Amino acid sequence: MEQFIVSARKYRPAVFKDVVGQQAITNTLENAIKNNHLAQALLFTGPRGVGKTTCARILAKEINQDGTQKEDEDFAFNIFELDAASNNSVDDIRNLIDQVRIPPQVGKYKVYIIDEVHMLSAAAFNAFLKTLEEPPRHAIFILATTEKHKIIPTILSRCQIFDFRRIGVRDIKEHLAEVARSEGIEAEDDALHIIAEKADGALRDALSIFDRVVSFAGKHLTREAVTENLNVLDYTWYFQITDLLLENNIPQVLITYNEILSKGFDGHHFVMGLASHFRDLLVARNQETIELLEVGEQVKAMYLEQSQKTSQQFLIDGIGIANSCDLKYKLSQNQRLLVELCLMQLASLTNQGEKKKLDSRLVVNIADNQNPFVLPPSHFRSPQSAPRNEINKGQQVTSAGSMVPKPIKEEKIEPETNRVSEPEDKSSSKNITIENKIPSEISTPNNPEESRESPSSKNNNSEPPNQKVIERPQILAERNARKISALSLKSIKKKQQLKEEFIASQPEIEDFPTEEFSEEEMKTAWHSYAEVVQKEGKFNLLSHLTMGVPKLEGSIIHLEFPNHTIKTEVERAKFELLEFLREKLQNYDIDLDITVNETEEKKYAYSPREKFEKLKEKNPLIEKLRQEFDLDI
Repeated sequence: MEQFIVSARKYRPAVFKDVVGQQAITNTLENAIKNNHLAQALLFTGPRGVGKTTCARILAKEINQDGTQKEDEDFAFNIFELDAASNNSVDDIRNLIDQVRIPPQVGKYKVYIIDEVHMLSAAAFNAFLKTLEEPPRHAIFILATTEKHKIIPTILSRCQIFDFRRIGVRDIKEHLAEVARSEGIEAEDDALHIIAEKADGALRDALSIFDRVVSFAGKHLTREAVTENLNVLDYTWYFQITDLLLENNIPQVLITYNEILSKGFDGHHFVMGLASHFRDLLVARNQETIELLEVGEQVKAMYLEQSQKTSQQFLIDGIGIANSCDLKYKLSQNQRLLVELCLMQLASLTNQGEKKKLDSRLVVNIADNQNPFVLPPSHFRSPQSAPRNEINKGQQVTSAGSMVPKPIKEEKIEPETNRVSEPEDKSSSKNITIENKIPSEISTPNNPEESRESPSSKNNNSEPPNQKVIERPQILAERNARKISALSLKSIKKKQQLKEEFIASQPEIEDFPTEEFSEEEMKTAWHSYAEVVQKEGKFNLLSHLTMGVPKLEGSIIHLEFPNHTIKTEVERAKFELLEFLREKLQNYDIDLDITVNETEEKKYAYSPREKFEKLKEKNPLIEKLRQEFDLDI
């Protein structure tokens, strides 16, 4: 029985023209030999299985040919191959240097091929420098490596460097077809294409895969046999998944993905393949980029057909979603759910019935010009719980309890008798009328300097009995009190001064409600204000308000905090808090008493001896246990 020889050895190129995918390098070497322009130190670098050692052997053979040699002469006595992975010491390099001095017995040159040269030690590199720079005339060194960056610069500067590139899928497929014809094997084009893709640019790997698949499938290679043997996900699955995504058929997409997993394929491999499939569809949409599609003719026709069904935006979004899933896959704790979520998002890209609609609660139209604007956060607060000072100017409260913008109309100047209220002091600013309880409509004039009645209120000349007058300086004082920072002594004094001005500017009205309330009702109102604060996003204030339990004594609410910083932060919101509680509980005698309690119980650290004495007091038998086993403390 004849011994089997693997294809990588059997079909190793013997001349430069048989080398696959490295035409630029082989042409350079052929011209250098022909013109006697060959350097004495060459470095072949590149990925595995692309022809570095093969080109070195061909070069060593051709430079010794003079036309008188035999046809099968291989000049084995002139070619020395050294594996630097196992011969990487200084002594190995010294032995090599000693051999270099001896001229060749046959031929013109001695060729030294040092494979995996990056494995040499630093001392071996340094010992090799002088000989590499000035070798004898009959010696040529060819260094081969896959990791050029590990070679010291002094070696690189003494060599002529040739960078071998990865071999293209098309070149590998054509070479495999020639090997198949030589072996009498019928191979489908798609089957050879899958092998070429699996080889990842290495022809030696492609030939090894080819031998394995032939052992599995025999003399007839089919796409199904190759995908089954190599455990490669067939591209037909991706075409099927894409059709389901375009149909927005999420249940069937998930079922198909489950079938893929049940066949033993990895979800990460599936996601990467899906992103590549979308990329190939995007490339197939344009005649200028279709040459970038490295597939067989039969598959190319399928890509062209499906690319007409998809839109460019769908493919771009799909690549982005699949790529995001690819990046998150290894970090995910539930990888299957991550891929399923990716598929559901892809299936929803073309669903016209689920397009996002603008929330009608956030955008309303102005009656006159129909220009949309976004309502403030106070729009979403109920009139009963909203502080009166947060009602926006230009808004009115409807009978349903929601605030909508009032139509913007020009206000005509009315006689002085139509004013809502007249201050006793003529030098003070004009007044703004706000009811004690939230009215059904609040009219705000366009010109704050001219507080005149709106035309809609001409027919109602009588004021409600519960109406109170708040002067403009009072409102400004309250606003300024909120804006003052409390992070310095100067700001605290300024805040106290504004507070006194605010209290002094309040009108003395004796008809404020002072209804009685219980501590439970106070706590309920307190929690209601905390919810308002949370909705406004004031989480720092929320943590302070929920830190302790407020205690009620009469109409005074006592609060106790561990430091002055928290006290200051709460005092900044005191006016809003009091106004909310008074309105909620219908008692305007409510006030806050905020104190600081910084007393803390001192804690002492006990030594091991003190801990042992404490334990011995509780259980005297511990001392007996220590003596019995002669234990140290």
